[in-house]
Amino acid sequence: EQIRCRHCDDELFTAARSGGYYAGALRASVLALKRQPEVSGRLLELITVVASAAPLNTATLILPVPLHLERERERGFNQAAALASAIAQKISLPLNETSLVRVKHTARHRAEMDARARRESVEKVFEVAHPRRVRERAILLVDDVMTTGATLSACARVLLAAGATQVFALTIARAK
Repeated sequence: EQIRCRHCDDELFTAARSGGYYAGALRASVLALKRQPEVSGRLLELITVVASAAPLNTATLILPVPLHLERERERGFNQAAALASAIAQKISLPLNETSLVRVKHTARHRAEMDARARRESVEKVFEVAHPRRVRERAILLVDDVMTTGATLSACARVLLAAGATQVFALTIARAK
């Protein structure tokens, strides 16, 4: 519960956990999930073990990081929503895919951006559409990869402002 890598100390989420680093099999799993909304059994097993450990196991509601509607139409699905749905079923937590929304379209390729540019690119991008559904809830916020934490922190900012008590970030992988 007290394990802290210190990379996220300035972020707004309560705690963050990942299945491992974005390399090898985890990288391949992330890329596969971006092509097809199917979570493999091995990946689901790994990520639910992480979700079931303290402090993430105190979450009462699961939310995926949303895609902008335009991007979701292009891809045909939201990979974070596919992952969140599989986790929610496996650990029997309610899933909410409608309360957190992405209201601005952001640049597709942010790999070249430094941490500051990434943070600026997600400012005022997210909103809570249904505040009463997140109020007084400990949120498990799910995404595929955490690079700098900027997106997860931007989501946490609006969820906490809407009355969530805590926001835990869960990703398949994180950048080194």
